[in-house]
Parts: sequence; structure tokens; C-alpha cells
Amino acid sequence: MANNDLIIQENQMEESPQSEDIIRVSHLTKLYGANKQEAAKMAEAGAGKNEIFEKTGVTMALWDVSFSVKKNSIFVIIGLSGSGKSTLVRTLNMLHKPTSGKVIFEDSKIGEFGKKDLINYRRDKISMVFQNFGLMSHRDVMGNVAYGLEVKGVSRVERERKAAEMIEMVGLKGLEHSSINDLSGGMKQRVGIARALANDPEVLLMDEPFSALDPLVRKDMQFELLSIQRKLKKTVIFITHDIDEAFKLGDQVAIMRDGRLIQIGTPEEMSAHPADDYVREFIGSADKTKVLTVKHIMMTPSCVVRLKDSPQFAIQEMKRNGTSTAYVVDHEIKLQGIVNIEGAVRSSRERLSLAEVQLHDVETTTPDTLISDIMPVAAKAKYPLAVLGEDGRLLGIVTKASVLSSML
Repeated sequence: MANNDLIIQENQMEESPQSEDIIRVSHLTKLYGANKQEAAKMAEAGAGKNEIFEKTGVTMALWDVSFSVKKNSIFVIIGLSGSGKSTLVRTLNMLHKPTSGKVIFEDSKIGEFGKKDLINYRRDKISMVFQNFGLMSHRDVMGNVAYGLEVKGVSRVERERKAAEMIEMVGLKGLEHSSINDLSGGMKQRVGIARALANDPEVLLMDEPFSALDPLVRKDMQFELLSIQRKLKKTVIFITHDIDEAFKLGDQVAIMRDGRLIQIGTPEEMSAHPADDYVREFIGSADKTKVLTVKHIMMTPSCVVRLKDSPQFAIQEMKRNGTSTAYVVDHEIKLQGIVNIEGAVRSSRERLSLAEVQLHDVETTTPDTLISDIMPVAAKAKYPLAVLGEDGRLLGIVTKASVLSSML
């Protein structure tokens, strides 16, 4: 996303906030150090984080960051160490108070909250899951998950009922009274997620929650998070430094560098249209097959015939297009099957219709299917995969070559 696009987005966000946005961040800046005024002037002139620190002693953790997060979505913030992503997520619940700018939850500016309102906001509206789990070793699983409800004054019966529900949801049923010290890293992180969800928050903040887990457990936790989020319809703001994790989880992804927001977009948009060389290099190692969908690699079939066409016409079309197969459609362009040259010739000799010789074992897919999901099917398919719309209309085809080239 270009700078002008960001400016337009910011202006629209402030002038006409969308009801579907649960959090809006406007021109957020966080500076550490005494000479903030001079540092701000340098930042406005385009100076980088290191140059500002060398000349002023001020650390520019965030500079002029603006974005909005839609309700019931997963918004991923990604960047290298020192990019400002963890500082940013901590301004959303005022663990870090910004130097300037606004954080708006629904219609409330949380920077203007009094002590009581801020406590209620953290208890009821927003919860956080940390990388190091943040669990209490002297409490069992039930005690950890129910802790937030206990602080809120919920009765023991009710809080344990709610905690048990969350424990089951994260896959730890039967371990309610297990010691935290007896759990694996993945189990501990499940407890952390259950504890955050027990308060029924509207927003879940997750600061690199899976980075300490081994790859297999991490993959399982990513799937669990997606499942839980879709079921409970919570808004999740997720911090990571792993581009594959960001693209797997994020409905929207924001890339940060040295305290500045560089680009916001869907994984597909970012892969197809990186804002600059930094973004292009950053996402270069991502597995594109887990981001791009079939619509990015499908092509128009070279040979299509209608069900009512003669075998002779089908043979002529195959010859004209230099192919040995033709896709057969009805008058609404809905796929009926495929006819190969052998079938067409037999149909002509034996005076059969195309319907009598067409093959029906054609593998199909949809435009929005991830390329990674069709790879096993494409590898075994005798013919290119037919790409169909919701109404069964033939939209295109996917060849083995196009699937393999998408991996490069």
C-alpha cells in the first residue's frame, strides 16, 4: 500500500468510522527519551530510527501508525525484532501509553479512560496471551483459567463452569486439576488461551504466543486458534515474526519496520503487490502455495464444446487448438464432462452423441481454493483440473505445470 493510500485510509477512518471496525488506531506515536520534540521533527523529515537515536538519544518505537481492525477478524502484525509490533499491541490496552495519537475501541478513546474505566476495559473487553504463557504455577489448570472470573467476583460454581467450557474447547478436558508444571509447552499455551477466553472478551491480543513452541506443536496451535476464532467469532490481533504464520492466520496483515507501518493488506494482496523492496524481500521466503488461490493460476481452457455439438465439430476444435481433449458444457456453460480424441473419433464412427462418450471423472476445484490444497489432487489427475463457480459454470482450468510453477 502506498503512502497516499495510507493517508486516504486514515482520513476516511477519522471522518466516517465504519461500524464494522472494532478498533481504530490513528496517528499513533511512541517515543522514549527526553528530546522528543527534536526526534519528532527528524521523523517528520523522514529520518530513520537509528539516525534519530544517534542524534537525539530518543528511541522511536512507533511513528504515525494508523489502521483499523474489523470485528470478528484476525489482524496480524508482523515485523523483525525492534520493528515496534509488541509496543503497538501494548498500546491497544494502554500497557504502553502513546506519546501522541489515538486508540479508539468502538466509539471510546481509551487514552481518555479513567482508572476505573481502564480496569473494566481490560477485564471485560480485551484480553492478552503472552509468549511466556504467564501462568501461575501454584494453581492448577482450572485455577489458572478461572482466575480472571474470580477477580471479577464471579461465583465459584459459575466461574468453574465457564472455565471447564473453555478448557474443553482448547482440548484439555480431563486435565482440569493437573499441575501447570506437568504440562508441555503447547498445553501451557492452550491454558493461556482458555484463560483469556474465559472472560469472554471482544478482542484477544496475542504477542508471539507460539514462537517458543516446536514446529509441529506450533502448527497444531495455529489450527486450534483458527478453529476457536471462527467458532467464537472473536477479534484477534496477533503478533509474529514468521511470515508463513502471518499469512496462514491473517485476514489482514500489517508489516512494520523501525516503528513505521509499511503496508496493510490481505496475504494475497501483499504477495501480488508488495509496497516496496523491503516488503518484497520480507515475504520472499513465504510459501506462496499457502497464500495464493486457484484464481491466480487458472487459465482459459483452449478447447470447449457444447453438449449438443457433433463429434466432428469436437474433433475439428481439438485439431485447431492443438489439444487431445475438450471440456464439454451445456448451454449455461456448466461443466458436463470431458471428451478426449479417442472418444470423439469413436463417437463419429459409431454415430454416438458426445454425451454418450464423455468422461465424468474430471477433478474440479473453485477459484478461492488455496493452491497448496489442490497440489495432491493435481499431481494425480489425468486431466487439468476444472475450475467451477458456485453455480457449476466452467471458469477455467488448472494444469500441473501452473501448479508447479507457482512454487517457484
